[in-house]
Amino acid sequence: MNQRLISVLAFAFVVSAGASLLLYRLLSPRVGPQKTPPSAQVIVAAETLKTGTLIKDSDLRVSNWVETIPPGAIRTKQETMGRGVLSTIYAGEPIVDSRLAPKGAGAGLAALIPKGMRAVALRVNEIVGVAGFAVPGMHVDVLISGSPPGSSALGGVTRTLLQDVEVLSAGQNFQKDLEGKPISVQVVNLLVTPEQAEMLSLASTQATIQLVLRNPLDSAIAKTTGSAFVQLFHPDEKLPLTPLPSPIRPKPAAVRRPAPPPVSPPPAPRVVEVIQGVKRTEVEFTSRAGGRP
Repeated sequence: MNQRLISVLAFAFVVSAGASLLLYRLLSPRVGPQKTPPSAQVIVAAETLKTGTLIKDSDLRVSNWVETIPPGAIRTKQETMGRGVLSTIYAGEPIVDSRLAPKGAGAGLAALIPKGMRAVALRVNEIVGVAGFAVPGMHVDVLISGSPPGSSALGGVTRTLLQDVEVLSAGQNFQKDLEGKPISVQVVNLLVTPEQAEMLSLASTQATIQLVLRNPLDSAIAKTTGSAFVQLFHPDEKLPLTPLPSPIRPKPAAVRRPAPPPVSPPPAPRVVEVIQGVKRTEVEFTSRAGGRP
């Protein structure tokens, strides 16, 4: 082999080795040993826990969580036992206090009702229940149809009673379905206030109820005055905001009788003094008709 080529290769090897050594000495102080991230023990779900589940010991396990611990994460099983699940918790997910019902509230549908709210059951069919799409988690408007008192001239009237009401359960199913598949049920539970519960209870017995499906993200309240049967044939007819008053019949005029003529008081009697010698007497004379005594 050529001696000159060997010398060039040897020189290149020495230069590269020296450069590598110099680069290593410059970078080694900056690269420290990899630190193991801190970990903490949290309670996670051993399997997927669906809404309404009453948590048991077999549903939980202790895990070393090396990532950021979610706020409100529970650290002991005693804090979780016997509490209901408000929203689905997936396997391996930390148990957070805000996703569980309070202690003693139990599980099932009652645990899903927020404080101050009520669940009202309505009997529905395929038409009233929006063809089965009134499933848990959906939002609906409640329409009522009937004949208001004092408005028989308008025929039947339909108006929106409640808007943006959440469907709490459909039949015996109170778990939210992300796919929104229709469910044929006979009863749905709506989440309302106590005042709205009274209105729905009265409407269910005195009028016909219809549910109208709406977008859950659309929370705007529409201002409507209702629709009357007469407006189907006379669109320009305006629906009064208040029921029509009952017709008022005029009272018969009173018969006026002529007043009797005034009666003049009788004239005062005339007194005449009669003197006979020493005897003095007075005599009264009353006037006759015509003015003469």
